[in-house]
Amino acid sequence: MTVERLERELGLGGAVVTGLGSIIGTGAFVAIGLAARRWGDAVLWAIPLAALVAVFNGMSSAFLAGRFPVAGGTYEYGYQTLNPWLGFSAGWLFLLAKTASAATAALGVALYLDREGPLVPLVAVGLVTAMVIAGIRRSALLNATLVLVSSGAIVWFATSAYLETPLANWPVTSFGGNALLGAVAFLFVGYTGYGRIATLGEEVRDPEKIIPRAVVITLGVAALLYLAIALGGRRAGGPFWGADGDITSLGGPVVVIGAVAAMLGVLLNLILGLSRVWLAMGRRRDMPKALASLDRRGQPMLAITTSAVLVGVVTLLGDISLAWSFSAMTVLLYYGVTNLAAIRLDRRRITAWSGLASCLFLSLFVSLEVWVVGAGLIAVGLIWKTGHGRVA
Repeated sequence: MTVERLERELGLGGAVVTGLGSIIGTGAFVAIGLAARRWGDAVLWAIPLAALVAVFNGMSSAFLAGRFPVAGGTYEYGYQTLNPWLGFSAGWLFLLAKTASAATAALGVALYLDREGPLVPLVAVGLVTAMVIAGIRRSALLNATLVLVSSGAIVWFATSAYLETPLANWPVTSFGGNALLGAVAFLFVGYTGYGRIATLGEEVRDPEKIIPRAVVITLGVAALLYLAIALGGRRAGGPFWGADGDITSLGGPVVVIGAVAAMLGVLLNLILGLSRVWLAMGRRRDMPKALASLDRRGQPMLAITTSAVLVGVVTLLGDISLAWSFSAMTVLLYYGVTNLAAIRLDRRRITAWSGLASCLFLSLFVSLEVWVVGAGLIAVGLIWKTGHGRVA
């Protein structure tokens, strides 16, 4: 059977922009604020620790993407190095996690525009989907613009907050170990946009060289921006700044513009990544075969629209904190499979062992209610696999 392949159009710059576009958004403008309200100043230490965990996992993703430069990310790696059931589980976990993350981004647009109801999130999903359908080149150009705007807003916000409240007048409150680890588990998902680079491995030129470099650059820049916005928010608003993670009242219209741009960038990249996993699962018949089809322009149209419709459905739930927490749980499991695949290929990879251990450990700090919902949805996927999927 001949498999239709996607064109390799992304270089190092495009890969980095794709990663940053997937990261700088809900993490910076929603998750850090939500974490601050829940765990206080533990967030300031959780940001670099979560970045370290992301580096361990990112190295496994980059290693595997270089060896298997095809669409699908850990779904494909699991199939080719472990077994079909773990491969399917990784793909299903990705779809669950990133659909929830994309819904968080769409809801974040409404949050910063101060609009209630489903209209704004659904319009955001529709507009971004149209850009994804337009092709990877146009998506990359839009990505670059949105990343520039959102990064500029973060720098402006942090600088303004520092000038307004000197460091000498900034007391830090105490926190416990459970608060720190809970915040790390919560914020880790805010870095996992680097995985979009691996998911798009089939569209990256010279993936074995470009993908690892892009992952390292992306995580380094993201960590600096996250620290900038956390420090700025802490100085300007106190230890529990911003209702529902919103920092509009602390930064004014510049932050609103930057936040909306960031949310749209994340939404764009998530729908892009989701569509590629639907495509890969369609190729293996784990999902309907039609999802693997490309139109005359080489775009997986049905996979893109399927991704968008499901994101739109999740936005109707309207709970931004629950969506993010659920995404954190499923992402930790997903990267557990990623590290297992890397270890299977090379047992001497210390970063893969460190990534696996950190994912398993941090999963203990996810709330029980999120675990119950997640376990139910994972069971649904496995039942589908048993009844309709084809074990390759």
